[in-house]
Amino acid sequence: MSWGLNGVSVDVDGEEALVDIDLVCASGEVVAVVGGDGAGKTTVSRTLVGLLEPRGGSIDRPPSAQIGYLPATSGVWPDLTVMENLSFVADIYRIPKPVARIDRLLERCRLGDARKRLGEQLSGGMRRKLGVAMALLPDPALLVLDEPSTGVDPVSRVELWALMTAAAADGAAVVFTTTYLDEAERARSIVALESGRMLASGSVADIAASVPGAIVDVRSDDGRAWRRGRQWRSWRPDGTVPAGSTRITGDLTDLLVAATLAAEDAT
Repeated sequence: MSWGLNGVSVDVDGEEALVDIDLVCASGEVVAVVGGDGAGKTTVSRTLVGLLEPRGGSIDRPPSAQIGYLPATSGVWPDLTVMENLSFVADIYRIPKPVARIDRLLERCRLGDARKRLGEQLSGGMRRKLGVAMALLPDPALLVLDEPSTGVDPVSRVELWALMTAAAADGAAVVFTTTYLDEAERARSIVALESGRMLASGSVADIAASVPGAIVDVRSDDGRAWRRGRQWRSWRPDGTVPAGSTRITGDLTDLLVAATLAAEDAT
């Protein structure tokens, strides 16, 4: 099965938040939604799970009982223990005799020793992992995670990625939003947003093929360059490579900078 958005447009507080967005995620796949602050990532998440209604387009999603959702706030109740948070979610989803599944999730999330700790006593990484465990509890067909790794330590980022890929291996369609492009590069497909509009989509190879012109290494800022470590990269819309420069494929960061410049030229 595949779930997602088909030409979806959404207004929030009377203003356009999303315009003609397409996103498809099949069972067993991981799709990343990337973009800067205000790009529309959270709006995509909330629309996909049914918390916002579109003014145009259509949405394919399973019944609410088969959707797991991690909001940007982690969704953890601070005055409940880890075990109470999970038990409360089990009651909401009417999961019968959830103890064994809760125990498995706690071990998978490495929270077994913290089951009696209050949510407010957990570190940021532990709260995010608990939030993912809560989203995984109903064994969802569609798992939507809004910036699950933002603000957490590198080890927790690795553990959160392992949880997402394990969910996909179990058959879930996994959609997550992130500002970390190195994480997004691992996904099966990427949807890049800019001001509520689609900037690029597909695999990294698809995005590379869609960006016109050439990305080149340059020695200094030529007015259309960006710094990567000690080097400068520049996008040449006509595909020419200046003397002393080298054409490069670029990673996702380079590709999306070039795609942004191309979109600016087009408008």
